[in-house]
Amino acid sequence: MNHPSPTHVKITTADPGAIGLFGLAIVTLVASSQKLGLTEGLGYAAAWAVFLGACAQLFAAIQDAKHDNTFGMTAFAAYAFFWFAMAANWMIKLGTFGPELAGSVDGKQLGFAFGGYLVFTLFMTIGAMETNKVLFFIFCLIDVLFLGLTFDAFGAPEFFHQLAAYAEMAIGLLSLYGCGANVLNAHFGREFLPIGRPFGIFKPRP
Repeated sequence: MNHPSPTHVKITTADPGAIGLFGLAIVTLVASSQKLGLTEGLGYAAAWAVFLGACAQLFAAIQDAKHDNTFGMTAFAAYAFFWFAMAANWMIKLGTFGPELAGSVDGKQLGFAFGGYLVFTLFMTIGAMETNKVLFFIFCLIDVLFLGLTFDAFGAPEFFHQLAAYAEMAIGLLSLYGCGANVLNAHFGREFLPIGRPFGIFKPRP
């Protein structure tokens, strides 16, 4: 008796970029509203940092790893852990872990962390040039954000705090657009919302 040959089913996973960008968009909108004085306090901001800034981007990073996408995995994971850390920093500042810990903080330590993230983001901005222009400009804005945060943490003039705040708000808005474009372009199978072709400087355009 002849047995039919087994059918090989290719298992694919959806592009996680949309949910990663959505998480980035929401947390930066909330955080920038506090920096700009449109809202007050960090209690709610910490929650959005954990669940949207951190968990959503970490999920996207894990999914990008399944796609063998080193760039996407590294970017989403690095910023996910940034937001985990920021949420913890805010909770320390608010006294969640006790007055002793809250009383021993040194804001300059954040400056060194922000500076490290600035260098990392500059490298990632170069890589983003060969993804699409929306993602490239998001990374450019993240560069500006970390530049402002770094100088602000070291006690620079108020200008740098405002620079970080407006850059962060712009990141949120542009990331929302990137999320929508990612979803709708995949859903309709065509470029429904333009995201811009890669620059084609470091590798040929697809």
